[in-house]
Amino acid sequence: MFKEQMRYSRLANLTKWINTNLELREVLVHVTTAISEEIVQCDSVGIYLPQEDGTFRGFVGKPEIINGLTLDMHVIDTEMDLLAKEVIETKKTIYIPDTSKDNRPDPRAVEGFRIKSLLALPISLEQELFGIVFLFDYGIAMNLTESEIQTVEAYLNMAAVAIQNANNLTHKENLIAEKQLLLDVTRDLAMCSTMQESLDKSFFYLGKILNNYNIAIHLLDPITKREIRPSKLSKDSDWTEEDWMKTHSKITIDESNDAVLQEVIRTKKAVLIPDVFADERPNHDLCRNFGINGLFMLPLVSMGEILGVIPVVNLEEGDLVYSVATMQLAQSIVDATAATLSNLLYLEKQEIIIKERTSEITVKNKELERVVTELQQLSREKELILNSAGEGIFGLDLDRKITFCNPAGASMLGYETKGELIGQSSSIIFNGMDMKSQDYASAARDDDWDNYYKDEKFYRKDNSSFPVEFVISFIREGEETVGEVVTFKDITQRKQMEAEIKYHAYFDSLTDLPNRVLLKDRLNQGLTQAQINGEKLAVLYLDLDRFKFINDSLGHSFGDLLLRDVAKRLSDCVPKGATVSRQGGDEFTIYLPNIKSETEVLKVVHLVVDSFSEPFQLLENEIYIKASIGISLFPDNGDTTETLIKNADTAMYKSKEITGNSYHFFSQGMDTRTFETVKLENALYKALDKDELVIHYQPQINYKTKQIVGVEALLRWNHPKKGMIAPDQFISIAEETALIVPIGEWVLKESCRQLKEWQEKGYPSISMSVNLSVRQFEQNNLFSMIKNILEAVGLSPECLHLELTENLIIKNTDLTLKTMKELKGLGIKIAIDDFGTGYSSLGYLKNLPIDTLKIDKSFLQDITEDDDNAAITNTIITLAQNLNLSVIAEGVETRQHVEFLSDRNCYLMQGYYFSRPMKAEDIAEKYFMINDRF
Repeated sequence: MFKEQMRYSRLANLTKWINTNLELREVLVHVTTAISEEIVQCDSVGIYLPQEDGTFRGFVGKPEIINGLTLDMHVIDTEMDLLAKEVIETKKTIYIPDTSKDNRPDPRAVEGFRIKSLLALPISLEQELFGIVFLFDYGIAMNLTESEIQTVEAYLNMAAVAIQNANNLTHKENLIAEKQLLLDVTRDLAMCSTMQESLDKSFFYLGKILNNYNIAIHLLDPITKREIRPSKLSKDSDWTEEDWMKTHSKITIDESNDAVLQEVIRTKKAVLIPDVFADERPNHDLCRNFGINGLFMLPLVSMGEILGVIPVVNLEEGDLVYSVATMQLAQSIVDATAATLSNLLYLEKQEIIIKERTSEITVKNKELERVVTELQQLSREKELILNSAGEGIFGLDLDRKITFCNPAGASMLGYETKGELIGQSSSIIFNGMDMKSQDYASAARDDDWDNYYKDEKFYRKDNSSFPVEFVISFIREGEETVGEVVTFKDITQRKQMEAEIKYHAYFDSLTDLPNRVLLKDRLNQGLTQAQINGEKLAVLYLDLDRFKFINDSLGHSFGDLLLRDVAKRLSDCVPKGATVSRQGGDEFTIYLPNIKSETEVLKVVHLVVDSFSEPFQLLENEIYIKASIGISLFPDNGDTTETLIKNADTAMYKSKEITGNSYHFFSQGMDTRTFETVKLENALYKALDKDELVIHYQPQINYKTKQIVGVEALLRWNHPKKGMIAPDQFISIAEETALIVPIGEWVLKESCRQLKEWQEKGYPSISMSVNLSVRQFEQNNLFSMIKNILEAVGLSPECLHLELTENLIIKNTDLTLKTMKELKGLGIKIAIDDFGTGYSSLGYLKNLPIDTLKIDKSFLQDITEDDDNAAITNTIITLAQNLNLSVIAEGVETRQHVEFLSDRNCYLMQGYYFSRPMKAEDIAEKYFMINDRF
């Protein structure tokens, strides 16, 4: 009954973990642990999840390493494993009590792992298969009952829920990532002021999601809207634009000879053709000339009108294949591009139209010249023609008085009727612009009949101004000039559009701060000025601490509010002439020109730090946020914009090591140390395969008998260029990268092999002490790995002493105690290394299956002079003796250390007084062959 309650409790906990969004791997680890320890007590549980290619690959289980391969390297072969195939197809549990009587399991696995019985189950929910599970013991039949199998199925139902939740979460995260990508695309495109910039951005994002940069654009003629022409090619394409255009000149592409183009333009929908030569629609001659094997063509549509098409081509062997989601995302990027291109094409079209209209106006004005000479007897028909013109038109006599004005002109100038202007001086419109008739006399003699002006201002009746383009033409009677005709157009809307485009090119739309483009421009100007005048300047690089937490917990809208508030506070901190810029995300820069000293910089830094002392009010939420600051100075830390920003960024990451309004000036070596660490990490990945790792052994001496009783295996790295590297320089890297797991297994295997070799040569029986790291102890297969090594080497478990640090033992008491009991049950001795340096209660000593305490060497330093160290060492020895534990002292270096320990009946010692760590052959020569005594 108690066991059943425990299972129900575990199921309840699984439900709780799933509902609290526990990470999928952690939930499935709990499932495998519950199955293998509380239900079946088997050696191996493996959960395999489906992959995109239809296979099933190992995800979690125990042990994590089988035959030298991690679980995720195992892929189920359904051709050989008919049992797995049947479970996948039927989604039903299959239990085989005796594998010798059933040919469905993979015979290689049955033979390799000595599988006697096998349980295979589906992880399914509502007829959807999420994975499959295998359970077996090495060489032992499991003898499962129906109740146990049903309990395992109950746990797997919970696993199915967890996987379904994880899949749903992944789907949501992908949607969010796609939305963010589209926001980035929209933002970047909005900042583009030219068609080339827009296309470069579009090609970059399309290439990124399609993993293919062979992208081009064909645009419809903006005026005729009849012919589609090749326009631009991605700069990252395998083709050069010159060869691309030259090849296009050989074969004209239009709707008449390309059915794909016809379909895309007609339907305004994208077309994917994996193999162009297996489809009759593409122009095969064109494909052969370009080397195209696959084609993905997207329509460029804005406001329901086709602007052109964007083809993405495959030049490699094989079919061009994309998922529906990827194609939809690509089309969204193209749609955003179309909106931007539409505006730019509109401006381009307007320029063309202006030129054409200017030409047309010139012709019209020449025609109007005849009409104006007959103004006095102007007929009603001619007046109606003049009044219907969309542009503003007014006439001037030789005294610059207004003689007529059409309704459109009067309306644009703010007059209710055209009659209000008649007889008034033209200065009320030109507002003092020097437009005297004689200025055009010479031009008239040279047959230059009109003058074109743009980017000028006309003034309305209320004295407000507006931008115009206008043309002035002469009115002639025979050879004599009798007046002028002014035709003008209001270009306010176009000016506003140009100003908006310019703003987005240089300013961050969220915070209104200068963006990185404007910062770079100002910093370049500041550097030039500083170099000429011998001045100094500074760059501050700021990154908000835990900003991602704000976005994740409160949402991006609150994150945007925070960024705007930060921008305002930073702007209030800087002196006049300085520039606060947003680099992107939660990163800001401050450019301080013409500084006198670091003290002046620190004054600004302290103002910035103080500005973060008050909380930020995000609607109803009060949030405290801090910043990390890096500082670079000109000329000390660089003489280019890129170098100064990079070095300030590097110094900022140094500040990140100390959370909360920390700042650092850049100094030489900051980036070098990081680079050296990266190089050392990369070299460590190869060290094991290149046999660069070696083991030295330090003797452990029984001073009472003057005999060696054991050795401790100590890892060394013999680097091919740097020579012997001390453990403290690379062990921490191995811990961080998890390389300590394969390295630790190699050390354990090699040291056991060496001890067995000494035994076979008839040398005295000693023990081998090996250190275990936290990472190793967290491996689920630690016990089976150690057991397998001892069996493979043929070494008695009693000869192996495993050393665990005090902090490792208290880190996870339940898991630690279980593993330690398993190892102890095998006969292995367990020692607590560096005892006395941890932060735990001594009460755990009586509950843990340990054999030895190792006194940390720090307590032996100055032991004859430091009463505290002497008292601690004496207490540890007494404690061990009272608990019937062995005690060994490390770091024994002087005669005084030896006498102090001997006087307290502590005879097991290790340290430089006896010997430094040595190679295996040196240990044999010194202690076994000549039996040297102390």
